[in-house]
Amino acid sequence: MALQAITANRLRDGVVVWRAKDGAWVERLEDAAAFGPAEAEQELAAARQDERENRIVALYAFDVVVENGLPVPVKIRERLRGLGPSVRSDLGKQAPPPAAA
Repeated sequence: MALQAITANRLRDGVVVWRAKDGAWVERLEDAAAFGPAEAEQELAAARQDERENRIVALYAFDVVVENGLPVPVKIRERLRGLGPSVRSDLGKQAPPPAAA
C-alpha cells in the first residue's frame, strides 16, 4: 500500500511544514503522519481550508515509506525539504542544536 505525507509552507514565515495525524502543522518531518490513499485525500481536502484561510501555501502530498516508525520520503526533493539547505549542514533542520548558555 502506498503511503503519503502532506506538506506545505507556512505563509507567515515560509517555513516548511507537514501535516500530523491530528491535523496540526508540524515543523519536523519525523513528526508528520503517513496516510493511506483514502486518508491522504481526506487530509488534503481538510488542509485546503488552511490554504483558503491563508495559513499555508504550496500544499501537496508525496510518497513516503515508514522506517523505524518514521516517514521517509521516497524522492530526494522532500528529503531536502525536511533537512534545510543542502550546501550548509550547519543551517536548517539538520543543524545541531545551539549550545546551552
